[in-house]
Amino acid sequence: MRAGVPVLLRAFAALLVLGAVLWPATDAYRSGIEEWRKQRVAALTADGGWLTVTGLFWLHEGANSFGPASCGSTPCDIVLPADPALREGAFYLHNGKVTLRQAGQTRELHPDATAKPDVVTMGGLTMFVIRRGDKVGIRLKDNNSRLRKEFTGLHYFPVNPDYRVATRLVPDAKQIPILNILGQVENTPSPGYVEFDLRGQKLRLTPVQEAPGELFFIFRDLTSGKETYGSGRFLTTEFGKDGAVVLDFNKAYNPPCAFTPFATCPLPPKENRLALRIEAGELKYGSH
Repeated sequence: MRAGVPVLLRAFAALLVLGAVLWPATDAYRSGIEEWRKQRVAALTADGGWLTVTGLFWLHEGANSFGPASCGSTPCDIVLPADPALREGAFYLHNGKVTLRQAGQTRELHPDATAKPDVVTMGGLTMFVIRRGDKVGIRLKDNNSRLRKEFTGLHYFPVNPDYRVATRLVPDAKQIPILNILGQVENTPSPGYVEFDLRGQKLRLTPVQEAPGELFFIFRDLTSGKETYGSGRFLTTEFGKDGAVVLDFNKAYNPPCAFTPFATCPLPPKENRLALRIEAGELKYGSH
């Protein structure tokens, strides 16, 4: 029996050494998640962030006047928040193109889907053209918005490394239909899909690709509408030339529609509605 004591002591010492190696790695991982969360809040609350989106005005053919209340002798089509730099003007929609007429000048405004969208800035207000299917509108951002001033912070499930999964992209390039909250369907390019094991289940998710080397997942799980936002959450991840993908659901985040009623969020495709609880990532805004 005594001969076994040194063996046990050596084993215990080995565990201590192992623990010394593992804990810093865990701490580093948690620190990385915390830093990501800080950056998320910074982007959300920044000038021009989603908390400043306070209006969406769908344009009708012809002149769409804008101003603080009245435009000349008639009410403005688009009523804007008071700002010392605000000047009356009009957006003209003709055959899908939008021009701005203000202070005797006219210029065309390119929409948000183009490489260089045009922005109209007046003090703390900015406006730009968005196009959603056959609808053309003006999105308003106000750096002095109530949404920004009354922001209550973000809350999350506890960080859990078990929800960080390494997998690979299976190439299967195609267009998949993505429905948005306006009821519009847009065929969106997808480079393939990922398969992975999580909590004893084999799962599959299909991303869309909005930027080179980046995958964008729109998914829903059994926490949706309860602890997390009702329509689902987003997850963005990188992938390399060899197709390696890391899905870290601790970085799952709410869509803009969780913060402002003036966003036009995409909804999860049917293949991304998971029949299990993803107890990681961002919780429903305002639930704490």
